[in-house]
Amino acid sequence: MALQTPTHDTYDVVIVGGAIMGASAAWFLSDNADFDGRVLVVERDLTYEACSTSHTNSCMRQQFSTELNVRISQFAADFVKNIRTYMGGDDRVPNLSIHNFGYMYFADNAGFAETLRESVEVQNAAGAATRLLSPEQIKEAYPFYNVDDIVVGAINTVDEGYFDGAALFDWWHRQSRERGVEYIQNEVVAMTRNASGSRVESITLASGEVVSCGQVVNASGPRADRTAKMAGITVPVEPRKRFTWMFTAAHPLDRDLPLTIDPSGVHVREVGGGTYQAGGHGDVDPAVGFDDYDMDHSLWENHIWPALATRIPQFEAIKVTSEWGGHYAMNTFDHNAILGSHTEVENFVFLNGFSGHGLQQSPAMGRGTAEWLTYGAYRTLDLTPFNYARIPAGTPIIEKAVI
Repeated sequence: MALQTPTHDTYDVVIVGGAIMGASAAWFLSDNADFDGRVLVVERDLTYEACSTSHTNSCMRQQFSTELNVRISQFAADFVKNIRTYMGGDDRVPNLSIHNFGYMYFADNAGFAETLRESVEVQNAAGAATRLLSPEQIKEAYPFYNVDDIVVGAINTVDEGYFDGAALFDWWHRQSRERGVEYIQNEVVAMTRNASGSRVESITLASGEVVSCGQVVNASGPRADRTAKMAGITVPVEPRKRFTWMFTAAHPLDRDLPLTIDPSGVHVREVGGGTYQAGGHGDVDPAVGFDDYDMDHSLWENHIWPALATRIPQFEAIKVTSEWGGHYAMNTFDHNAILGSHTEVENFVFLNGFSGHGLQQSPAMGRGTAEWLTYGAYRTLDLTPFNYARIPAGTPIIEKAVI
């Protein structure tokens, strides 16, 4: 790839990684009237062909077990549905919507049924429209399910489904660039700290330039730990492979299919026109290479398809039309976002570890990071519980609704 060089030799904020999180933080900085600094986004590949954002399923849900994660998704839903207003009424920006097929969580044992009940209470208290369904109610609403082993289900069809994540990503890029954010195709290969070690003074690019920086944002997705180590620190994030299959059914369902999270670990949702999308991963879930997107073809035959056909007998006869592998930027500490400044390297800011929730969380996380960079604190939604400090303190945030 051709490397691009920065226009200046010093920037107030350098964002390492220009995919969905880096783009969100850059846009929210450009949209903040109190921020007047210079921003550089360094992205390895501006085609974004091989990154988590390009392999996302663009889903949106409110069904989390912690209130903060629910609030984060509520803001995302509002942003998507009102994107043109958020972007200053720019009539070039498309009107987006959420395809509200909903999410359906199934519990096949008493323990997970209780977890669903507790989570629904949290969601309802935050204003989400989640409701519990008995097996009989599930069968009445969605006759195609086999619910013989199901204890209870949880569903929400308000602001839950999928949306055009590519359009959101594109317009964050376009508007922030028009406002002066500089994107370059290059790679950060080293960082230099000051004499006391309390700050990153500069970054070094693959093309040789040394760029001074006021603050550095780690928005490197699955490469988060690799980027952190350049500053002499670590973060518990690694790439975990996730697989997606698109398929058609010989006998399409007679109504919309919610994004169904089966107890087997397989998930499947409506796409439209007799087409569906399924996802999952193997029982063994190791860290993989950053560039490893190879499919595990045996997984479909041995696990995914059998689970689909068991839960929805009409999916016994289906045909795969496309498939791909992607990466979760998995936070191995507690599967939640890692934000805020490092406890010792004070100008190194984390925007990492979203563990499969990144696209739907990107509006709130980008806004919060922009506030942190501008004010040193969160001004809208308080994201402090996700700050990096919880990791050395050994105080995880337990999120029970990780897919």
